[in-house]
Amino acid sequence: MKMSFETYRDKVMGCWVGKNAGGVLGAPFEQKRQINDVDFYTQDLSAGPPPNDDFDLQIIWLTAVERFGRSITASILGEYWFAYITPNWVEYGTGKANMRAGLEPPVSGHYYNQYRNSCGCFIRAELWACLAPGHPEIATRYAYEDAIVDHSGEGMYGEIFCAALQSAAFVESDTRKLIDIGLSYIPENCAVARCVNRAMECYDKQVPFLDARLAIHNEAPGMFAAFCTKDSKIPTEGGKFEKGTPGFDCPENVGFLIAAWLYGEGDFGRSLCLAVNCGEDTDCTAGTLGGIMGIIAGGNALPEKWTAPLNDRVETLCIDKTSQVWIPKTTTEMTDKLVQVTPTFLGTKLCDVMQGTGYTVECLEGEDLYCEVEDYRKHLCTGIYPRDIPFKDLMQLSPYTVKHVFPMYKVWIEYGEQGPFFEADKPKRVTIKVLNSDIFWQQHWCKLKLYLPEGVEVLGGNEFDLPLNDNFGEIAVADFDLDTSAFKGGRLEAVVDVSLIGRHTATPVKLTLLRSSALDKGEEVSL
Repeated sequence: MKMSFETYRDKVMGCWVGKNAGGVLGAPFEQKRQINDVDFYTQDLSAGPPPNDDFDLQIIWLTAVERFGRSITASILGEYWFAYITPNWVEYGTGKANMRAGLEPPVSGHYYNQYRNSCGCFIRAELWACLAPGHPEIATRYAYEDAIVDHSGEGMYGEIFCAALQSAAFVESDTRKLIDIGLSYIPENCAVARCVNRAMECYDKQVPFLDARLAIHNEAPGMFAAFCTKDSKIPTEGGKFEKGTPGFDCPENVGFLIAAWLYGEGDFGRSLCLAVNCGEDTDCTAGTLGGIMGIIAGGNALPEKWTAPLNDRVETLCIDKTSQVWIPKTTTEMTDKLVQVTPTFLGTKLCDVMQGTGYTVECLEGEDLYCEVEDYRKHLCTGIYPRDIPFKDLMQLSPYTVKHVFPMYKVWIEYGEQGPFFEADKPKRVTIKVLNSDIFWQQHWCKLKLYLPEGVEVLGGNEFDLPLNDNFGEIAVADFDLDTSAFKGGRLEAVVDVSLIGRHTATPVKLTLLRSSALDKGEEVSL
């Protein structure tokens, strides 16, 4: 189906206006484990809305997409983060610290990250949905790249679920179908899926809303607001709230926003208030729900009661304003910038710019929106990820597999189950995989050569010549076993030079290993 430019722009506008409304509504109640009772904004908005940090990274990501288009990767997003985003708290700070130490995504989002299962990336899903309307198979690929910078596991699943649902919402309005589409892109028994299913089960059984809130929380207990709430203040209505694991906050908060959507029964304001009344990460739940409902309704149909007090304005909190990067002052500016970028992101196969005014977007519909029917014909017709691995396989890659994409090939670095660490008395194996190009379908011989610092040797040789077939799924694989017994440093940096024999393109890829310590190498980190 073709979506007109007018419809597309109105839905993008609805997304940002709705997200802004939910974020402003929920901001005063964030990080409080309590039952709220709001029915409208509680702030004085006469001077404009307060800053909404859930917008900030999406603004910066949009400037990155404007520059790099569909070539955007987690590594590029990480560089933009360093350049323009100021906070160093929780998962944001851990991701940045890991990247400073030389650990690339997805390692940066996983290693020693107590908050990798938290809420900081499902709140960034709107951008990818708006850039890929009616194409959840595209939106989720980029949501994955976004998530792995500073999250993994359940945090990543939360963003992928929201991106799929929001992208499909451009062409589908049935709530249950949209939830099912989102669920089809994540593991069926992950905690996010369990909390979403619990919300639907409670609604179907007509469980009172506060009891549903308790059931969702206890399905996958988080700790987001418990740090800031005395035990004596924690509500006990309906039963005991389990404290949960620090940082394990995404599943229940996604469950809360789904419950609020269902129990709100199509009423924009009531749904947002229900999300806030659950407590916990209130600006994230209400903001994300507002974005979903804004996409479905379109900006022109959102209630004036909720839009007028904000006067189209949006304020940012986490962007370095000394950097002179573009920062919108209104949701209209955000919308106009995004719809200008969309044609270069989607390309001419999906975005027909040969119109009298505006453009049209070719969208999927019906059963094609689900992940289960994802196939390579979709990607071949879009020109985006035409020969990448199936999405669910991509999600299940080890967080210690680092991907690099080049025009002639893809390079994967696999650090193994123990991650990017070495011990002086044990050989360290690093596996390099080269995948044939999704642009140039040709047979090649691939050359890999490893350059090492003083004190490190390769057992069996540092160079491989390997055949690389053009058949789908063909991969050239080389295992390098490193002897680090004579290496004295704490961080081992090496370079593998990748090239195709007879072709001029060569790409050095950096490897980073850290000396093993007593720290846990990837399991949950406890306080």
